This record gives sequence, structure tokens and C-alpha cells, in this order.
Amino acid sequence: MRDKIILKSVDLFLSYGFKSVTMDDIANALGMSKKTIYQHFSNKTMLVECTTLFMHKIISEGINKICSLNKNPIEEIYDIKHFVADHLKNEKSSPQFQLKKYYPTIYKSIKIDQFDLIYQCIKTNIGRGVELGIYRQKMNIDFITRLYFSCVMAIKDDDIFPLQTFSKTMLMENYLEYHLRGICTNKGIQMFNVISEKHNS
Repeated sequence: MRDKIILKSVDLFLSYGFKSVTMDDIANALGMSKKTIYQHFSNKTMLVECTTLFMHKIISEGINKICSLNKNPIEEIYDIKHFVADHLKNEKSSPQFQLKKYYPTIYKSIKIDQFDLIYQCIKTNIGRGVELGIYRQKMNIDFITRLYFSCVMAIKDDDIFPLQTFSKTMLMENYLEYHLRGICTNKGIQMFNVISEKHNS
């Protein structure tokens, strides 16, 4: 029952946002009483924390699986983008931004785990790209990796990039192009043009 509640909560939170969805909404969607939910989760904050950890676990396992395939680094970046977008429903409700705004303690905790995941993934990606000659030599990989994480987090901020003007899909597409064009060699740019066209067609 606990897992069933978490799965439905994930679906509702991603669709409508952490703030908008109430415990009544979740109970109604599950066809059960709110009392049943409270038997497993003492309050909404606890439920938000559990669903957030669940989502992070799914995303982490998916990203690690993609990275284990050792694909072309540019292709890998796009595969990760599509995987995350699919599982977060293209972030239509801006879950990251809402988590930061309404549940700051949970946000700070999960941000540390997100950083560790993305840092290792992107650092390895850049290192392989340099070895293959598709990313530039003599880059400060630690700096680029931290910058990547910071930018990915920044484009989730609805105050800076309001949803009415910028879709999450468009933001990530534009940021990936910005990132890859900044680190690719001529050989890498040629690969990027082919791969991005394939993914955006």
C-alpha cells in the first residue's frame, strides 16, 4: 500500500506540483480515505520527502544504466536528457523549483545527492570525450562539470525562466547546445550536428 501511495503521489506531484496537490487529492485519486494515507505517512511533508527520494532513486538508476553503456559522449548526454524528461514529465509543474520554494529542507538534502550523481556522470562524460578527440583538450573538467550542474539547476527556476515564456524542453535543448558547442572540437561539432538533428527531428 505504501508503494502504491508513493507512485500515485509522484504522478500527481509531477503533473500539478507539490504545492497544489493536497492529501485529499491523493486519497481521491487512489479511491481510499485520507486516514489510510496517514497510517503510512504522518503528514504531507513526509510524503513529499519519500516521493522525492523515490524519484531520485529512479533517475539515478536510469542515468547510471545509460552511462554504463559507454556510448558516444554526445549521444549519452542526449539519452540522459530524454530519460530524465520522460520520467519527470518534462517538468510541466516545475517540481524542482516548487521543492526549493515550499520544502527547502528536503530540497537542500536532495540537491546534495543530485550534485554527486551529475558530477560523476558529467566528469566521466567529459573525460571520455577528451580522450576521443570530440571535446577540447586542456579544459578544467572540474570547473566545467560544476558549471554544468549549476546551469541545469538555474534553468529550473521559474522566476528567471517563467513557464509562460520558456518551456522546460526548449530550455534544456538550448542549454545542451550551449554546453556542447563550448567544449566540442571541430570533430565533435560535426558529431553534435548529426546527433542533435536526429534527436530533434
